[in-house]
Amino acid sequence: MTARQGVDLTTAVGPLVLANPVVAASGTYGHGDEVARLGDPSRLGAVTTKSVSAEAWAGNPGPRVHETPAGMLNSVGLQNPGVEAWRAQELPSLLARGARVIASVWGRTLDEFAAAAAGVMPVASDLVAVEVNVSCPNLEDRSEMFAHSPEATGAAVTAVVGAVGDLPVFAKLSPNVTDLRPVAGAALAAGAAGLTLVNTVMGMAIDPATRQFRVATGGGGLSGPAIRPVAVRAVHEVARAFPGTPIIGTGGVARGEDAVEMLLAGASAVGVGTATFHHPRAAERVVEGLERWCRRHGVAAVSELVGAAREPDEA
Repeated sequence: MTARQGVDLTTAVGPLVLANPVVAASGTYGHGDEVARLGDPSRLGAVTTKSVSAEAWAGNPGPRVHETPAGMLNSVGLQNPGVEAWRAQELPSLLARGARVIASVWGRTLDEFAAAAAGVMPVASDLVAVEVNVSCPNLEDRSEMFAHSPEATGAAVTAVVGAVGDLPVFAKLSPNVTDLRPVAGAALAAGAAGLTLVNTVMGMAIDPATRQFRVATGGGGLSGPAIRPVAVRAVHEVARAFPGTPIIGTGGVARGEDAVEMLLAGASAVGVGTATFHHPRAAERVVEGLERWCRRHGVAAVSELVGAAREPDEA
């Protein structure tokens, strides 16, 4: 248990018990200790590594990233060394720094999801969970991403759950749908122990002077403070629809007060992502800020905050 200055930061996220509710979000903390060497990952509840696939993947051409007034647009394209290389060359250095690791996996087909998940099993004892990143193209249905379809999302989660045995599986879902609740329900019905809400919001930026797109692929995923209200609403709606579901609320969290907002909406834990690009210790600072906020407001345990937002008729 972590209890400092009278504040108990211990967090239960379904089957996971974490020292605090702050999790480094996938895609922003690196594959190994790239960011961790600049701070202390043992001070975080957990670290979600950058998504890996069964085989190495080169990602998209550059430019891949563009800073926006309230966030960042990215089209990296899930570049990664492949799960075998990640397991042998990247993971050990992160573990050596005391991180509790959630491995994120992705694929373009159900077989690829299963293969990526199976690839983490030799180090299963070093992991606390697996995250399924379903925001990737479905080659078996070219009309959409896995995350845009309840059926496809459920199938991807089923493939990963079947490959990882007893490791808890969290499904990372996209906000780019009309109603996220059917997708969330499909992921849970397929065996997900919890959800990560949300991934980036689809966006685009054009340079007026050159008339060219700011990222090479045209569009990309918007993250950062601009999407926090989107993420908070998604967390709240899914938490109400599926009471008791463990949710890692992710999107635009940069301060302790942002983390409190996510918890009040119904998240059990909070992901910190884009803020890490501004400062490598951003997630650690959120832990500190969360503790200070609780102390100032007389909150003895962060668990008191989960889902405690007043509904409009209660305000």
